[in-house]
Amino acid sequence: MIRRYAFREIAAVLGAGILAGSIPSHEAALAQKLCAYGQRLMDLDAEDLADPDVAHGASLDTSLVDQARETVPADLIRRGAACRMPQVPREQPRAALRSLVPAYQLVLESVEIRWRRQEMAAILAGVHLMSQYAYLLAWESVLGHAADPAELARDEAFAGLDSRFGAWDVTGCPHIRPEKAAASRALRVADSTALSWRNYLNRQHSTVARALGACAAQCMNPCTVISTRTEEDRVRLGAACRAAFAFADSALIRLRHAAPVGHGFGVPSRDEVAETWRHSRVSISRHGPVGELVLTEDGFPLPGLVTLLSGIAGRTLRPDTLLADMAAEIAARLHT
Repeated sequence: MIRRYAFREIAAVLGAGILAGSIPSHEAALAQKLCAYGQRLMDLDAEDLADPDVAHGASLDTSLVDQARETVPADLIRRGAACRMPQVPREQPRAALRSLVPAYQLVLESVEIRWRRQEMAAILAGVHLMSQYAYLLAWESVLGHAADPAELARDEAFAGLDSRFGAWDVTGCPHIRPEKAAASRALRVADSTALSWRNYLNRQHSTVARALGACAAQCMNPCTVISTRTEEDRVRLGAACRAAFAFADSALIRLRHAAPVGHGFGVPSRDEVAETWRHSRVSISRHGPVGELVLTEDGFPLPGLVTLLSGIAGRTLRPDTLLADMAAEIAARLHT
């Protein structure tokens, strides 16, 4: 079970007392805490990744957990917390609003594990998530953050008089109405309530990401969002966001809607996912030099995906080892 990263199942076995005669209770208690946190990492539960004591996500025996004299190692919490989405407007550190790279690398590691476990619905959900925010990977190196609303509201390129970002009464902007609404809210939400902030993250932040993609790749009459950038940045952003659009509109992402996580009831097989990705790679590769990177054989279960995302980000991405390190920590506790 440890090799399969079956954190929830390990917690259930420990909670049932099956190993009570061979494992000290305090070690079993800590292992359950580790399982709870590991399951949240597997589920990409970014809301709670800074808290080692939130116990949902695994079948915990609370009386056993109370015996734990230790907690999840600080280094694992630190790495997990880097993937967290801040839950109040001014929360520090900004974590995934500062950089999406740690979150993407965790998702990539999760996809590798899910591929071995043949959990196609979870893979499609993870890939869909990466496609939604890929535009922000492209913008991150230019902005210095991942479209943090608090930063956008202070940036004259977005909030100044010559910007059309989030403006309703302008022409020549490629943003559709939902994108304009999301962009407008992004400039105001940092001064709102915690509930309004969370609603924005849940419903509109991914729309802002796509709007920024349109600014870079589709706008024929750019405002200060683009015009204030260097020529080098404009060229790179345009190429990266065109590749991000191609990825988001690919057959693999459309396949998600045939799975339970979408609108249907079928779950594609691993062969179906692999074949759909093969067609998607060819399609994405037609969208410029960044898109061509998807044809690289990089050893990932979906070949070329890591290289494509690295090209969009303008830096090397690789699957994390956070889940593997969590599994090793659990194994060490149970072998003690």
